[in-house]
Order: sequence, then structure tokens, then C-alpha cells
Amino acid sequence: SAMAYPSFGSYGVQMARPRRLSLVSSRSELDQIDVVAVLMERVQRGDREAFSDLYDELSPVVYGVTLRVLRDKALAEEVTQEIFVEIWKTATRFDGARGNVRSWAATIAHRRAVDRVRSVEAARRRDQADADDREEATGGVDDEVVSKMQSDVVRAALNVLSEKQRKAIELAYFDGLSYREVALALDLPEGTVKSRIRDGMGRLRIELGGDPL
Repeated sequence: SAMAYPSFGSYGVQMARPRRLSLVSSRSELDQIDVVAVLMERVQRGDREAFSDLYDELSPVVYGVTLRVLRDKALAEEVTQEIFVEIWKTATRFDGARGNVRSWAATIAHRRAVDRVRSVEAARRRDQADADDREEATGGVDDEVVSKMQSDVVRAALNVLSEKQRKAIELAYFDGLSYREVALALDLPEGTVKSRIRDGMGRLRIELGGDPL
């Protein structure tokens, strides 16, 4: 079924009427290529009404490519919007002698969708690395300490630590920074930060009545 699709008003390209995303076009491929070529020539001259019609012609292939790559309808719709903004901005670079408009748009769609997959994966890896950093910072045995880090008792216990240990632990647990971020904040090697946090957490565990490491 067709899906509602937002206008491009926020990007300076206002659709003349509401647009809908669909994976199917009513035109034959030959007619579509001919119509799209004419529309593209008008878009290259800055014709916004022609761009609205071009969207109707190209959205099935653009949305279809992004959906196949991303496998997520909401994300595919978002990336499709970005693709059409790019098509509007780069229309003058299209050279009809080197291929048809549909293939050009499909190439842009595939590149954008792959870029988004890579971006999502990179963000996921960064989040996992930060989570691993924080888990490693506790040495795997300090859940009791971590669960009490916001209490007045722990804040008082922090006073038994050296200034260097206390600062590293405060950044890691009160400010929620990863090893990497703490190292940058203190201008220290990551290994040094890990040692300070591990040793400090062990001392805190004793102060809070836990078993020594």
C-alpha cells in the first residue's frame, strides 16, 4: 500500500501537492524514461513544479532500492527524503548522454542506503565499545559499588581515594564517561585510566564493607 510522504518544504523544495511513496508506477518503463528525461531537463533549469512530478516518477525505484538495502520502512522513507533533496541539489550534474535518469537516481539511492547502514553499524559499535569500557572499569566484581555510586555514603568513601583515582572514578560513574573519554578528559593514556579506576573501585568496595579484590 502507498505510504504518506512528507513535503520538502524544510529543504526549500515545496511540493505542489501531497506526495505518496509506492513501490509501483502506473507508467510503462519506456514511457517513464521519456517523461522523466523531459522532467529532468526542466528540473535542471530550476523548475520546482517539474521536480514535484519527477518525484512521482522516480519515487517507486528510489524507495524500492532503499527499502531493499535498509529493510526498515520508516528508515527507508527518511533516506528517500534525503535522496530527493540530493537529486534536487545535484540535478545539473546529471548527463543524459551517460545514462538515463532512473538509473542515476537508483545509483544515488543505493549509495545513500549503504552509507546509512554503515553509519548505523558504526554507531552501534561505538555504543557497545563504551558499554564494554564501563563494564571493564568495574573489573566485573563491583556491581555493589556501582549500584550505590549516587549515595552520600559512596561520596564520603571517595575521600579515602587519591585525588587521581577519585577524579577518574567521578568522570566514569558520575559523569558517565567511557575509558576513552576519561583518558581524553584527563589527558592520560587509556591504560593509566583503567588502572586508576580498577584500583580505586577495589578500595571503595572495601570501604563499603565488601570483600577485597
